[in-house]
Amino acid sequence: MISAQIAPSYATAAPSPQATWEHARALIFRYGWNSVAYQILNPGIQHWFAPNGDAVIGYVNAAGYRIVAGAPIARAEDLAGVASTFSTEAHRAGQRVCYFGVQDHFVAAMADQPPMARLLLGGQPVWNPHGWPEILAHKASLRAQLARARNKQVTISPWPTEKASAHTELRRCLAEWLQDRHLPPMHFLVEPDTFGHLHDRYVWVACREQQIVGFLVASPIPQRRGWLVEQLVRCHAAPNGTAELLVDAAMRHFAASDVEYVTLGLSPLACRTPWAVTPQPAWISAMLAMMRAYGQRFYNFSGLDAFKAKLQPHLWEPVYALSNERRFSPRTFYAIIGAFGGTSPLRYLSRALWRVIRERVRAITQRSS
Repeated sequence: MISAQIAPSYATAAPSPQATWEHARALIFRYGWNSVAYQILNPGIQHWFAPNGDAVIGYVNAAGYRIVAGAPIARAEDLAGVASTFSTEAHRAGQRVCYFGVQDHFVAAMADQPPMARLLLGGQPVWNPHGWPEILAHKASLRAQLARARNKQVTISPWPTEKASAHTELRRCLAEWLQDRHLPPMHFLVEPDTFGHLHDRYVWVACREQQIVGFLVASPIPQRRGWLVEQLVRCHAAPNGTAELLVDAAMRHFAASDVEYVTLGLSPLACRTPWAVTPQPAWISAMLAMMRAYGQRFYNFSGLDAFKAKLQPHLWEPVYALSNERRFSPRTFYAIIGAFGGTSPLRYLSRALWRVIRERVRAITQRSS
């Protein structure tokens, strides 16, 4: 077992970054159940290993917290013990712990542990790809979107990761897409530049007249025989229906590969099922309502949610944040912003606000000229 081979080295000498990465990857394929399990290999995420080497947690430090990417990656019966050991070490270092992006699997494992503050982040849509043809058969508007892209001669093809990693046009397409976002680039679980770390991922590329107009990147969820659609990117020249055509190609491939679970990841603030009305403290409910109402200037919550819903998922799964405190505090939110921003939260929010102001001034200038 890899844990038996690698664990002793942690007690005697620091392993190389490559050995650490390979150890984490092996554990992901052995125990990875959470939909973001593979993303702990994203650049910038640190790895903590259990003393016996048979579990790993991916996290970043932010504002006195260890913000964890999803749940611990361990045997189901060890989840609570691994989380307890990690929290004890964090406490000794003067830090708190917040697990961001966990699902019911981990929530249930922690049921007998000291209570943790829990916040519903939203939901993630889930498909069994074998049911994709039936979805298309009953959704005329979705078929029409696919037809629009095909009529514009958009073609989809899988690319070897070696080709995608070094392709400058894919990077150009990503840069265009990021330029259109209101927020500065985020990191952590939404790392935009994965081209240097594709490894086990799948890549599909959309082309029109030999020009790249979009791409899709999917990462494995090994213990659910599933895949997470991690990135779905359209270039400026992409005709309508390109994103849907990319999803269609991925779904058909996964169905032929006997995959049982596909998700497009978290829709923040999604309110589509009964668990979305879970009671929250009043200040959190007010803040989330304000984000839904005014946050569109920074992030298109409703547009992302509507796109995923249009694809007719078979179900929506709740996604949570768990924090080792009695109630979620503003300090926890501040730390989460820092984790995604990759810098001081105040600096990131200032950059985001300046970007919105700059775009608004540009739009006014263009209308008046």
